[in-house]
Amino acid sequence: MTSVAQPVNLKDKTAEQKQESQLRVIWRRFRRHRLAMISLILIGFVFTASLLAPVIAPFERDAIDLSSNIRPAPPGTVDSEGRVHYLGVDHLGRDLFTRVLYAARVSMTIAILVVLISETFGALLGAIAGYYGGTVDTVISRVIEFMLTIPTLPILLIISAILLRRDVVIPLPGFVNRILSALLLAPEREAQKVVVLVFILVIFGWLGAARLMRGMALSLSKQDFVEALRAAGASDARIIFRHIIPNGIAPILVNASLALGGVIVTESALSFLGLGVQDPTPTWGNMLATSQSYMFQNPWLPLVPGVFLVIVSIGFNFIGDGLRDALDPRLKR
Repeated sequence: MTSVAQPVNLKDKTAEQKQESQLRVIWRRFRRHRLAMISLILIGFVFTASLLAPVIAPFERDAIDLSSNIRPAPPGTVDSEGRVHYLGVDHLGRDLFTRVLYAARVSMTIAILVVLISETFGALLGAIAGYYGGTVDTVISRVIEFMLTIPTLPILLIISAILLRRDVVIPLPGFVNRILSALLLAPEREAQKVVVLVFILVIFGWLGAARLMRGMALSLSKQDFVEALRAAGASDARIIFRHIIPNGIAPILVNASLALGGVIVTESALSFLGLGVQDPTPTWGNMLATSQSYMFQNPWLPLVPGVFLVIVSIGFNFIGDGLRDALDPRLKR
């Protein structure tokens, strides 16, 4: 007895394909990038460990081990109470494993705040320039071009030296200071220094996002759906916030993921040169700075913050590559 083949319902298959959301399509494309997935797991592990630093860390952030006669002490050193310094102690006798966890929290918080503020401001300004065009676009574009001609690192060094060395404090509401202090696990005075550094990095951090969004807005503002919205009486603010920015957000997301690694490296460079976050607040940069005086006798010492710095900065670059491939509309599903 022969079986009759069931006809294929093309409409059902098409409906199943349409039911898959755009986010699932992006996630499936992103998972194909193995280095991006490995980087996402590693950065997620470091970020989770930094959030749980008070629980995971075996010592207080600034606790000094007075029982050790050798400073810096190598990894595996045991104190008088039998507790192990897994990554050793620094020149003051502070546990390096503890300080690396707290430094990860500070460095990654700075990177997230800088990228979030700068990308939001840059995207908004770029959308306004591209949508309105004319004089508005000319003024904003000239400002962006002028700031791009400025050598970033020397200016950052000068501004950091002026603001941080003179104890300049950005006035913020009390509850904001308390939130930042709790987020960074640092006193409010130290948190204020971090706010100043974030402000310095934001000054030059919004330019790339503004140029990307301006280009997207110039293209989208000529599309038929924008003309239809204008004809229907939609306000400019509604068109910009509800249609221009959401439809042009893909390159901004890629730029933000790449910028996270760049901000961490920049902050580490400023802190390494003594113009960023100051000790006792730990960051990977100032930990590298304190280790340079002892690195020839203890070559393992700069590796403690350096390995984490390299892993996180390269990891964000791989995640950016994965997002770029996942958000590319030219790729097949």
